[in-house]
Amino acid sequence: MKKLHFTKMQGTGNDYVYVNGFEEHASNPSELAQKISNRHFGVGSDGLVLVLPSTIADVRMRMFNADGSEAQMCGNAARCVGKYAYDHGIVTKDVLQLETAAGIKTMRLLFGDGQVCGASVDMGLPELQPEKIPLALPPDALQGLSVPVEVDGRIYHITAMSMGNPHAVVFLDNIDALDLPLLGPKFENHALFPQRTNVEFVQMCSSIKIRMRVWERGAGETLACGTGACAAAVAGALHGHTARELEVELKGGVLRISWSPDNGHVYMTGNAATVFDGTYFI
Repeated sequence: MKKLHFTKMQGTGNDYVYVNGFEEHASNPSELAQKISNRHFGVGSDGLVLVLPSTIADVRMRMFNADGSEAQMCGNAARCVGKYAYDHGIVTKDVLQLETAAGIKTMRLLFGDGQVCGASVDMGLPELQPEKIPLALPPDALQGLSVPVEVDGRIYHITAMSMGNPHAVVFLDNIDALDLPLLGPKFENHALFPQRTNVEFVQMCSSIKIRMRVWERGAGETLACGTGACAAAVAGALHGHTARELEVELKGGVLRISWSPDNGHVYMTGNAATVFDGTYFI
């Protein structure tokens, strides 16, 4: 029986199992993600993150959802990878480059009491072109800013975009009343999204604060989604609901999002915390 050393970490309640790919080898990460993420028979998490060497950045991240599917990007996991890399001596600087399947992300580590407690990540440009999200709209459609989607006989107007992975943002008056286990899978697997989608259900608080519940592709309802918070903030600004700097309140805490008017990049700031280290027997 093989031993696999891991670290459980969370960013705004979005919890993953992190494995040091500099020292450990996961031969079948998709299968491992399904087993190790199980909250009854495994460690319990929203997925598996491999921290790996990179030839083009300081460190590389591969992220697998709890269902075994590989995701291009995860904002909360990115912050935790930054903390992990610093805590384990992989990097010794406070600004680092992270290689992801959605490109290289720059992050600035944040410190408290001499420890890395979070990070601010340049999440890049929001992608609104349907074919790049991807979104199954007609060729003459310019963007997915207000797309009607029928779910359970009701028409919802979504704002679709990619933040390295596909998102559908829905503005509603009462997100607490939603039956996400029912609605979430129907949005996620809607024919409009050929690669499935993450779904953000957003309720306005003010021009500088929103509340959000998220259904993550391949993971179900989670306590937070960093790329989803970025998508929700961009959608709010595009529709004139919010300012370009705001707080996104999620079940797992608060993320601060800023959409720069200068370079168009979205910046996400939040916590990163180690929960425990352990050994998993494969």
